Amino acid sequence: MFSSILLSSGNKAWCTREDYDMVHYGHSNQLRQAKAMGDYLIVGVHTDSEIAKHKGPPVFTQEERYKMVRAIKWVDEVVEGAPYVTTLETLDKYNCDFCVHGDDITLTVDGKDTYEEVKKSGRYRECKRTQGVSTTDLVGRMLLMTKAHHSNIVSTVSDYQQHTDNFGKKGHSPWTGVSQFLQTSQKIIQFASGQEPQPGDTIIYVAGAFDLFHIGHVDFLEAVHKLAEKPYIIVGLHFDQEVNRYKGKNYPIMNVHERTLSVLACRYVSEVVIGAPFAVTKDLLDHFKVDLVCHGKTEIYPDKDGSDPYAEPRRKGILRTVDSGNSLTTDAIVQRIIKNRLLFEARNQKKEAKEIAVIQAMKRQEEEKTKERAQAVL
Repeated sequence: MFSSILLSSGNKAWCTREDYDMVHYGHSNQLRQAKAMGDYLIVGVHTDSEIAKHKGPPVFTQEERYKMVRAIKWVDEVVEGAPYVTTLETLDKYNCDFCVHGDDITLTVDGKDTYEEVKKSGRYRECKRTQGVSTTDLVGRMLLMTKAHHSNIVSTVSDYQQHTDNFGKKGHSPWTGVSQFLQTSQKIIQFASGQEPQPGDTIIYVAGAFDLFHIGHVDFLEAVHKLAEKPYIIVGLHFDQEVNRYKGKNYPIMNVHERTLSVLACRYVSEVVIGAPFAVTKDLLDHFKVDLVCHGKTEIYPDKDGSDPYAEPRRKGILRTVDSGNSLTTDAIVQRIIKNRLLFEARNQKKEAKEIAVIQAMKRQEEEKTKERAQAVL
């Protein structure tokens, strides 16, 4: 959960929304759109207490969220402890001309639009919400043992129906619910840097699932980035079936298309190999002209035949174990969710109820205006 401010030469804007707790590619896409409106993007991140007051318990701590947002490549600056409600005073404090927000709605604890003041003043702009992803849906996936999200096929089994009942029903509130993500080449182009390695770059290869791209991944990639003066980091993402082979359960939580965008949004990443081979082979190293291969201190899973997937870079003496200093894993995040399941269910039900109330109120206002226009004609 964070607010973002966009500052540019001649165009300065502040953009806020409420559900930026588990930062995913939908949030990154909003910031990408906001950055395109100017030259400098500042993101204000809410405190844990503000989030708990207006929405419910956050999954990540404010310190984790501050660092996570800083890692998004379209963000130039972060303001810690930003106010939940965006006011003209806030815009003026940061010399912002306008506010940017997604095309959904953000409400306070008492159901008021957090952008009401800036909207009335004409200092509000809007960008498109990314369809097919929400914190609500990701939390629901973590609480299930299904694998429907691997193939983008919504299961019809009773447990998935229970998931939609507990975490937001598609068709009730258009902003809280479960929907389908459809990858396109245009979206990948928008997220990709498009930059080739330059002379003098150190080409570094890392591989893995990078599921639920989180602060543990960010700390690892940042540590890798510091290994060279001019690093060019290539991330190899394993296909869903491969990840499920060595991780088991319902992993990966995010399918390979979702994981691709999440990783591409990171400022430390230069390129992504979609569906990288599990073993780091000589062909792969030669193809990308890799200078260094890095792996974290997490367990190295054997290949299908029991062999070491890092045998080749180990033989060449280019394998480096990198200690990020962060032990957070995707498993640990899932455990946080499971531990607080009832709280998260209540949080999402409460959020959807407020949104539905606003929709109904807007509908009544529109009906009243239609009646007034009809009477005026008569």
